[in-house]
Amino acid sequence: MELILTLDDSTSSYAIICYNVRTYQSAGVVVVVKGQQNVIAKVKELEGSQSSTEQHEGWRYIFEKTTLKVGTDPTEATRKRQEDLDARESKAMQETQTPFAPSQNRHRS
Repeated sequence: MELILTLDDSTSSYAIICYNVRTYQSAGVVVVVKGQQNVIAKVKELEGSQSSTEQHEGWRYIFEKTTLKVGTDPTEATRKRQEDLDARESKAMQETQTPFAPSQNRHRS
């Protein structure tokens, strides 16, 4: 498969996350790299170094665009990513909650 990269794709940062597809457990950010070609190459490298046991258990590598800087310590990157996820989830919950409005057509006993 040939990928055509835009300027954005080659300059963006990507976080590679180790993730279990069976348990939905995240092992956190492994590395932050710059450019889509680099992230694809790094994921292939990480997958190639995985044991068959890890593969069988469901561990995979996924990536997502991020504002984290390339070379950010994985523990720090994981913490910041979790903070961002928590903030987005909190905002989404607030936006979907509707204030309680009692029905005007209630039956009275």
